Amino acid sequence: MCSGNFAKCLGISLLPLSIACVLCNILLFFPGGKHVDSSKITDEVFYCGGIVGSGVLMIFPALVFLGLKNNDCCGCCGNESCGRRFAMLSSILFAAVGVLGAGYSVIISGVAINKGPKCNTSATSEKWEYPFSAGNYLSETNMWTECKPSSVVSWHLTLFSMLLIFGLIQIALCAVQMVNGLLGALCGDCCGCCGGSDGAV
Repeated sequence: MCSGNFAKCLGISLLPLSIACVLCNILLFFPGGKHVDSSKITDEVFYCGGIVGSGVLMIFPALVFLGLKNNDCCGCCGNESCGRRFAMLSSILFAAVGVLGAGYSVIISGVAINKGPKCNTSATSEKWEYPFSAGNYLSETNMWTECKPSSVVSWHLTLFSMLLIFGLIQIALCAVQMVNGLLGALCGDCCGCCGGSDGAV
């Protein structure tokens, strides 16, 4: 497969992932599916790893990857092969931006999963805190009853786990494009497999 077409496939894959990450982060503002005061929301939600890191910052490389097939950088003064090679080389920078954005989201998600959610730990009053800061709640599910409302823990763990997984996939896809972009810059859009000017030096 030509490097431009392959980059387009990566871009198509990144777009729904970025949208899903934004939605996951937005849902985290409603712990347990309920609207609560901002002081009762887990701190890591406000770092917006899914919205900024795996969302907005991922849109740029995704759009660049989608347009690489037809981007010849103005033909590089009439040399179409040179222009396309430069476009593939520049895509490495956008892929790096995607890696940084997704990496930010992965770090925030990992910290949030280990730390656990902020929830009400008192049966008689409002006392919102982090009862699982030691991270042991992941293996001791019977501890989840300490949190109220009861759905907060599963809501927190599910959405941050999705952000973590999606972020790792995004990092992998951007890393693949770094290699693909380097090959496209060195060999041309199709590395000589399609003939014509794309494979010419």
